[in-house]
Amino acid sequence: MSVQHDAVQRADFDQFMVPNYAPAAFVPVRGLGSRVWDQSGRELIDFAGGIAVNVLGHCHPALVAALTEQANTLWHISNVFTNEPTLRLGKKLVEATFAERVFFCNSGAEANEAAFKLARRVAHDRFGPEKHEIIAATNSFHGRTLFTVSVGGQPKYSDGFGPKIQGITHVPYNDLDALKAAISDKTCAVVLEPIQGEGGVLPADKAYLEGARELCNAHNALLVFDEVQSGMGRTGELFAYMNYGVVPDILSSAKSLGGGFPIAAMLTTTDLAKHFSPGTHGTTYGGNPLACAVGEAVLDIVNTRQTLDGVKAKSEQFKTRLEALGKQYGLFEQVRGMGLLLGCVLNDAWKGKAKQVLDAATAEGLMILQAGPDVVRFAPSLVVEESDIDEGLARFERALSKLTAA
Repeated sequence: MSVQHDAVQRADFDQFMVPNYAPAAFVPVRGLGSRVWDQSGRELIDFAGGIAVNVLGHCHPALVAALTEQANTLWHISNVFTNEPTLRLGKKLVEATFAERVFFCNSGAEANEAAFKLARRVAHDRFGPEKHEIIAATNSFHGRTLFTVSVGGQPKYSDGFGPKIQGITHVPYNDLDALKAAISDKTCAVVLEPIQGEGGVLPADKAYLEGARELCNAHNALLVFDEVQSGMGRTGELFAYMNYGVVPDILSSAKSLGGGFPIAAMLTTTDLAKHFSPGTHGTTYGGNPLACAVGEAVLDIVNTRQTLDGVKAKSEQFKTRLEALGKQYGLFEQVRGMGLLLGCVLNDAWKGKAKQVLDAATAEGLMILQAGPDVVRFAPSLVVEESDIDEGLARFERALSKLTAA
């Protein structure tokens, strides 16, 4: 039976909501696959993916079925108990990765919060309180809690909230010499994104991650990979670290893990996990049966060669067309990233105008993202249809044509 709802409009956001967001002028009301419809019935193609979240597009039948079945079975019982969907998903993540233990939570920030706390706890227990320093990369992004925003190397997100978490150092990304100069026996963890997402869709060099691994080993520090954006098939492997052959000690996952349903996970080893004994860390909703049932359905579809190889093929389709458009219209020369996390780096003439490109695309019925002011970001569904790629990029071309003709 359908429920009658009060009519609302975009203007209601400005009247009732905290103004920490500046949402688009239109309100999406329905999605299917890689298509979205707004309140007026206008159809858009979605290459934003809810910021790399809608890994299987909108309303994928397998996810709808998993959620519906679980919604009619068991919603929430807290971590005073465990539940079957949690155990199934945890087991499958362990079987598919380096990990031996999983901690479930609700967002990327919470997964990173758990990762950073675990790293400090391990160092405290094994070496004492002096070994607590964390090294992260400038222009990184690890979440919005006070701890995670302090580890993220972007002052625009961390300034203005009082004293920051201490013991955090930032070094340039992809600069192994800088990391080597900063690390010491007081370092408990080095935290890196294998691909910087918010920082501009910038992949790590293989030698950089290999060097970071060696430095961590030499200094008894843990290597933490933030794969909130790069994980769950986004790069053509289940997690980006698999492309590099560099194994972290701790890994955070979120975004695509639930395909749109809020869930996150911290993955680690048995030896490290034992430092989180009962009561040291927790969450009310983490491991919720609804979220884990959906997460299991996502993993079952994503972690197949068919899906992962499809990501690589679609990536080439995007890159080839985007590079041609960049040359034709003169906005960008470089298309970087991996799999279906791609960024068009605007040239000097268009630097700072990523939002302008995004708005022009929206006007043509295409949803895309920016990664800072200088990079236009694409993070579509991993199973986006080739016809939708063609149509979406045709709309992107119309946007570029109008921008350069203006």
